[in-house]
Amino acid sequence: MAGRFTPRTPNPRQPAAGARTPTPRQPAAGARVPGRKRTWAARSGPLDLALTLGPLRRGPGDPTYRTTPDGAVWRTSRTPAGPATLRVTAAGDTAHAEAWGAGAEWMLEQLPAMLGELDDPEAFEPRHRLLAETHRNRPGLRLTRTGLVLESLIPSVLEQKVTATEAYRAWRLLVRGFGEPAPGAPEGMYVMPDARQWALIPSWEWHRAGVDYKRSDTVMRAVRVARRMEEAAAMDPKDAEARLRLIPGIGPWTAAETLQRAIGAADLVTVGDLHLPGIIGHALAGNRNADDDEMLALLEPYAGQRHRAARLILLSGRVPPRRAPRFQPNNIAVL
Repeated sequence: MAGRFTPRTPNPRQPAAGARTPTPRQPAAGARVPGRKRTWAARSGPLDLALTLGPLRRGPGDPTYRTTPDGAVWRTSRTPAGPATLRVTAAGDTAHAEAWGAGAEWMLEQLPAMLGELDDPEAFEPRHRLLAETHRNRPGLRLTRTGLVLESLIPSVLEQKVTATEAYRAWRLLVRGFGEPAPGAPEGMYVMPDARQWALIPSWEWHRAGVDYKRSDTVMRAVRVARRMEEAAAMDPKDAEARLRLIPGIGPWTAAETLQRAIGAADLVTVGDLHLPGIIGHALAGNRNADDDEMLALLEPYAGQRHRAARLILLSGRVPPRRAPRFQPNNIAVL
């Protein structure tokens, strides 16, 4: 008698009663899904990832930048296509890169520029023995060009008139607190917040990170016109600097620190720095008390390549001896 109590024909696609249902295979803990890959060979000699990409690192705990014992450099970015993580290694003049996230293709397209393809180290003519020796001993130095403005502008604003320790701490806390875990990256790496998220950070969180209202207000003004800021990446250095300096709170120091990374500006010197004039004055003229005017005069023979000259001086290690204890920063978060 047919009815609802009639035994049903077993479905061959379903397991028998009491049988164990197979669990879909999951990636092992810590396993990483393969990303998109690219191999690129430089035309201008050996690559040195630490020298070229090092300026993009904001302190030893930067959640957007990491080096690993295998020689790889990991970095995260908020690209026009979305968040992305890049892992790159180099052997001689060849770079091997892998990228994850919505912005992976964009990151791989930018790889040559990031590793200095658009830089011209041969244009540099040393006029001092110190620079000649350092230039010869650093054949892999290239000036990076990320093509992204805000990711260099915001940490540069945080570094205004404070110690590096204070600025690095602020960057670390804000990115970890309001960014997002980086796709495909090792644990603990984050992609910085997008422009909207920066704008939504409450005032007390800036205070907790040790950022005073002048710097936080400057960041707020910049992210409200984020698209216009990013347009500077396609401009020549003079126009790009003028675009950035339309924002109150962004002066020549911040613009130079940003554009040296975003567009690889080889001639843009960081003026207004507390230490750089003295370092360059000491290295080239034995004057540790040099000011910006003297620094620019000493770098005049390197017109067109003044930023590279300053980088080489810093890499030479010829810095004046310390005359006072290291400054101990104040923690405004406890006020």
